[in-house]
Amino acid sequence: MNKVKIVTDSSVQITDAEVQEYDITVVPLSIEIDGEQFIDGENITREEFVQRMLTSKNLPKTSQPPLGKFVDAFKELGADGSPILAIHMTKGLSGTVEAARQAAKITVLNITVIDSEYTDRALAFQVLEAAKMAQAGKEVADIVTAIEQIKNQTHLYMAIPTLENILKGGRLGRVAASLSTFLKINIVIQLKDSKVGILKKGRGIKTIENYMDKVVQKINEDGANIAEIGISYVDDISIPQNLEQRIHERWPKMPILTRVTSPVITTHAGKGAFAIMYYYRS
Repeated sequence: MNKVKIVTDSSVQITDAEVQEYDITVVPLSIEIDGEQFIDGENITREEFVQRMLTSKNLPKTSQPPLGKFVDAFKELGADGSPILAIHMTKGLSGTVEAARQAAKITVLNITVIDSEYTDRALAFQVLEAAKMAQAGKEVADIVTAIEQIKNQTHLYMAIPTLENILKGGRLGRVAASLSTFLKINIVIQLKDSKVGILKKGRGIKTIENYMDKVVQKINEDGANIAEIGISYVDDISIPQNLEQRIHERWPKMPILTRVTSPVITTHAGKGAFAIMYYYRS
């Protein structure tokens, strides 16, 4: 029996080494900056995107991969009869998962499409577990059960020091609307069940630092039961690096990946934003 092929999108926070080791297919999103078109990860890096965004005249636009990108990827992967499991960023931020579902119907192959309800490294938690199980010869149903458990045990917190991009982008819906009269505040949000909720808001960077201190305290208390941590940021690594150091002081062997986030998150979160994600062992 052919092993399950794993597909995700470029909002995922994953290293090139992980992609190669676990044979993961990453379908890229499209990007537009002041009228110039890019393909995420192909002709623009994350670091390059951040710099372009910070100097652009208009807020960049990101969009789900064209339907044809998914169709081509699925046909290639499924040509030998292999089942395909596609795990994508939350529908709350992008139409990517729906595009994958449409492509699955068009190709009429053995494809299962999952909404991770997350993005970034929180998406990678599910993708990597799926890929490891696929390499071990597990079937789709068993993999889906395992990643659903990871999904339910995942936590994602994001600090946003400036609301300009949130308000311009409009992707956060009611959250953005509720903040329209508070342009000069900092917020901490949580992504859970594909929905964004405000956990804390206030003036000054201390609002963010104090809340993230509590998150780190919780991680350090529960460290023995935490499988992995991801810390992603837009342009300023100082606070994320400090968070990583404090966790490693308590749990020196804790797997933590700290990297620049994807263009889709950079666009919506804006300058100075960062996030911390982790999940509990089953």
